[in-house]
Amino acid sequence: MSDVNQGIRNFSVLLSPTPRGARLARLLATEQLRSWELPFETAQHLVAELAANAVTHGRVPGRDFRLTLYVVGGTLRIEVTDTRGDRRPRAGRAAPDAESGRGLLLVEALADRWGVTEGPRPRKTVWAEVALPPRPGISCCGVVGGLPQGPTRGKNPHQAPPLPPVPTAHSGG
Repeated sequence: MSDVNQGIRNFSVLLSPTPRGARLARLLATEQLRSWELPFETAQHLVAELAANAVTHGRVPGRDFRLTLYVVGGTLRIEVTDTRGDRRPRAGRAAPDAESGRGLLLVEALADRWGVTEGPRPRKTVWAEVALPPRPGISCCGVVGGLPQGPTRGKNPHQAPPLPPVPTAHSGG
């Protein structure tokens, strides 16, 4: 659901931990950003890499992964949550002839910030943030930089605690 009137937009969906689920994550994210009239080129690459990692390295049979998109102020935050909190992603160097192993290097290159949030057990969330271009005629909330993160843990500047829950519209009663 999204709440455009409050200046906060969010979208969240559970997907199967399969290659088809990863492709669907990219397609759904692209369509959601189009509906919000936001640029989607960079975001679709980030979603594709994070979702592919979730189904490749974070897969637990019978447990879905979650894709969440938040837009707050001038920042798009992409989160992919899986149920393999014991497997922390690391950007590394792949062999020149390797067919995989470069996904997080791409995330690092495309995102303004990215990181990993642990929990609740057994989950982890890999997130990436992208600054959105200013939109003419639309005032921003005055937020500078990424979404609020709180103090970082350890020495990893990319690691941050989870965001507070984003209000969503509910129907029915």
